[in-house]
Amino acid sequence: MKPYFLTLIGCLLVSFFANAQPYDLVIKNGRVVDGTGNPWIYADVAIQNGRIAKIGTIPSADTRRTIDATGLIVSPGFIDVHAHVEGSLEAQPGAPNFIHDGVTTVITGNCGESSSNLKTYFDTLRLMKTSVNVGSLIGHNSVRMKVMKMAFREPTAREQAEMETLVEQAMKDGAVGISTGLIYTPGTYARTPEVVNLAKAASRYGGVYASHIRNEGQNVKQAVEEAIQISREAHIPVEISHFKVASKPLWGKSTETVELVEGARREGLDVTVDQYPYTASSTSLESILPSWALADGDSAVLIRFRDPAQRSKIRNEMLDALKKNLRKNYEYAVVASYKPDTTFNGMSISAINQKLGRKNTAESEADLVMELMERASLKHIQMVYHTMSETDVENILRYPNTMIASDAGVSRFGSGMPHPRGYGTNARVLGRYVRERHIIPLEEAIRRMTSLPAQRFKLADRGLLRSGYAADVVIFDEKTVADKATYEQPHAYTTGIAWVLVNGAPVVENGHHNGQRPGQLLRGPGFEK
Repeated sequence: MKPYFLTLIGCLLVSFFANAQPYDLVIKNGRVVDGTGNPWIYADVAIQNGRIAKIGTIPSADTRRTIDATGLIVSPGFIDVHAHVEGSLEAQPGAPNFIHDGVTTVITGNCGESSSNLKTYFDTLRLMKTSVNVGSLIGHNSVRMKVMKMAFREPTAREQAEMETLVEQAMKDGAVGISTGLIYTPGTYARTPEVVNLAKAASRYGGVYASHIRNEGQNVKQAVEEAIQISREAHIPVEISHFKVASKPLWGKSTETVELVEGARREGLDVTVDQYPYTASSTSLESILPSWALADGDSAVLIRFRDPAQRSKIRNEMLDALKKNLRKNYEYAVVASYKPDTTFNGMSISAINQKLGRKNTAESEADLVMELMERASLKHIQMVYHTMSETDVENILRYPNTMIASDAGVSRFGSGMPHPRGYGTNARVLGRYVRERHIIPLEEAIRRMTSLPAQRFKLADRGLLRSGYAADVVIFDEKTVADKATYEQPHAYTTGIAWVLVNGAPVVENGHHNGQRPGQLLRGPGFEK
């Protein structure tokens, strides 16, 4: 018999025995929502070697393990496009708040803050292993800090070139794009041309530009237009982060900001947005100070706080911002985590001011903000800001190009008074906005959490239940899925999510995290091995 016949017979035998092998796991009797936005269907889902092997009718004898999904929805794992897990994921690689909310993939490095050395960061995660898949942006603030520290000026030509080189290296190391946080120092000191040129560096490697835009309140429309301009000039897809209208006088104007995005798309610019489904935001205490007051490092900031004339100027600008936003005081600003005095956690600035027996004035509260920062040695103070309207939240959610994102890190259960979005973002959409308020249909909500994010960040084999795709799967009860975390009681896991599989391995079984860490690193299109 000739050698090529022997080779052919060998291949056929290998194929026969491979096909005869039982699947690792089959999910049976569920209603499959595949992530495309199409209506659900009854089907079984077979998994082999971490991948979806087949969707259809599968005999029970053809599998080593079966999950009975009778009465449940089977969907792709949720992709959280706006996370901040640096540090917190290393401390808790099981990422329980994400996993219990159905999240199988996080994109971190948002708002301009990332590891400045993504190769080292990825190596750390690879060695320790995590329960979720992780991709990362390279943060503009991190890059600018490395090159220019806290300088309140434009970069020199040499500094600009150095920052562009850092961005290019990050893209080669696997970044999915570049992020900015243009309300935060030092990113807020950057003018648009600086950002455009850095975005061009990311664009050359197939990256995305994700932006916490320069203003989400009084000047939100101008800030959205800046993001669109960057897309136009850098030839880069844009993701506007945690899209919102955070100014009382502008409540209801989300129709106009959404139209700006849709207008850009009609122009041929690939602009999309993401959102957390809450009327409060969460960021640092320092964000309510004028940015110039935070320039040039901590020692310079303390000098300004202690100089009567400069302190007065800071206070007056803070009070002016209150008036423009139709607010009489800082009742809307609630402490999430204050290490020097944890009794302040969960209290508003106004309430703390009263507790300390100070004058009941906005001026006294503005001074208190500076004193709290100084007492904390200017270290990060996390806040929750109640600044949005339900009307705008729902209007933005209706927009087809809005993804769902938590803007959270890995929460340490019971620590502080964090924003509830860290525990319940996806369940809140599925429970409150799909089941209760009927803002969007179930299949559309799942598309926003799965295939739309995968498309935006070029995660080629995720976001859909499709043969050959990575087996990231969530199995939940659409009738009971609910977020339990509240502003008053933020530490509560989502209920109604029965199973979560990451790369084919169960991580949540019958509602309980089993400690498995099958997550993978998801590197961008510019990655050089």
